Amino acid sequence: MRSLILGLMISLPLAAQGMVVSQDRLASEAGAQVLRQGGNAVDAAVATAFALAVTHPAAGNIGGGGFLVLREPGGETTTFDFRERAPGAARPGMFLRDGQPQDSLRHEGAASAGVPGSVAGLHLAWQRRGRLAWKALLAPAIHLAEHGFPVSPTLAGSLKVEWPKLSRHAGSRAQFGRSGEPYPAGERLVQVDLGRTLRRIAERGPRGFYEGPTAKALLREMRRGGGLITAADLKQYRAVERPALKGAYRGWEITAMGPPSSGGQVLIQGLNLLEGFDLETVAESTRIHLMAESLRRAYLDRARHLGDPDANPAMPLARLTDKAYAAELRRGIDPAKASSSAPAQVMEEPEHTTHLSVVDGEGRAVALTTTLEDSYGSRVLVRGAGFLLNNEMGDFNAAPGLTDATGLIGTSPNLARPGARMLSSMCPAILMKEGTLLILGSPGGRTIPSTVLGLAVGLVDLARDPQAAVDAPRFHHQWLPDRIQAEPGIPIEALQALGHIVKPVAKQGVAQVIRWRAGKAEGGADVKRWGDSAAVAQ
Repeated sequence: MRSLILGLMISLPLAAQGMVVSQDRLASEAGAQVLRQGGNAVDAAVATAFALAVTHPAAGNIGGGGFLVLREPGGETTTFDFRERAPGAARPGMFLRDGQPQDSLRHEGAASAGVPGSVAGLHLAWQRRGRLAWKALLAPAIHLAEHGFPVSPTLAGSLKVEWPKLSRHAGSRAQFGRSGEPYPAGERLVQVDLGRTLRRIAERGPRGFYEGPTAKALLREMRRGGGLITAADLKQYRAVERPALKGAYRGWEITAMGPPSSGGQVLIQGLNLLEGFDLETVAESTRIHLMAESLRRAYLDRARHLGDPDANPAMPLARLTDKAYAAELRRGIDPAKASSSAPAQVMEEPEHTTHLSVVDGEGRAVALTTTLEDSYGSRVLVRGAGFLLNNEMGDFNAAPGLTDATGLIGTSPNLARPGARMLSSMCPAILMKEGTLLILGSPGGRTIPSTVLGLAVGLVDLARDPQAAVDAPRFHHQWLPDRIQAEPGIPIEALQALGHIVKPVAKQGVAQVIRWRAGKAEGGADVKRWGDSAAVAQ
């Protein structure tokens, strides 16, 4: 899962009124323009998300899904779940061949696509909480699709890396390349078919996507590629408004996303465990060790219990996010020695999602994360409609009972079933204390909750400003595989001395942070890891 774009980084350490932070300058500007027109944070988030579908094809999407967390100025909170759903033909063992899971089936091609949710979810959020006309929110994305924009060095590099897979599919090859090669930096990318699709959505709302010409184009792609989505699957899709998952950390109120996202559970449970330790004064290696041990336990509970809430109504969320339960688990953490993970106690996921954070001048805050799953999703572009399909079916557990030390999970709550929403690691979150808001999120697959937890610790415990919190080195632990994934700057040898296995990685996630206090917004954009990220003020 990944995030947004920039040709010019706008430095905005402190800005009056509202702010939009995303992985793409053009998309951030689309959202800021909506704020200037009198729209609220929900309007701006919707406009930014649709713009990302044009400018950030690796993860910005209308062919995927996501989650939106909202906090109103008076303290009311809610969330919108527009996670993809399994087609009606889905079955728990659908990706097994000769008893073995086939990653090629789970992660590429039309059969890996779940029923998209983004259009329905963004429309539902606007319908219930937006302010401006729906067409006004689509206008920037339509302009970018029809008139084009210069391909940035970041987008060009992304296309080049993924071209061997993208070029296997005729629609993707035609839209993102010329003469058999991907577009280079500086080339103007015009997406006429995508513009037509966005116009239909602007005119008819979700019906312009789930019915009519766009739906017919999607169904033709299913027939060509052996996909499972039917006209009935499209018509039956519904986004859902759900209560926010709530927690607290050192006096900060946490508003996060509940299942089918696991991000809120891992974040709140992990912070509950950490609340019993003094993270400000200990050595950096000890602090990371304690955070990793907390994440180890939260991710184990994720694997044991979480899935689609509609299919698993008995999930013990209240217990998992309870401070008394955290106190029990905390007694098993040795501050001087790593514990261990094993399949008998009962995961790697692609890192190509995108996150945006928004605050308006009234203090209304939105954290929104969307994904296609892999970079460019299934790599299948819907010919005649101009958008890429997700490959989210790979987020279901690979097969019943298959849990091993490599990170494969086979527990029942997240098996593929007709109409089920696959478990996600997305973690849009909002923290509030005494009128100060922290709006957090990142892409990164299963590393997302670790990244967001690290941001929260940096901002709350270590008193970092948003940009410093975003720039700080990151790490991740997810129970299985039993290891810490560490960016440059993490003290690897000291962690190894505590008994951890450490795997160095070049980068983790692309965080987008806003701190709003006293009517002013301060942004942190992840230019260090994704050169196109941008914060744009109202």
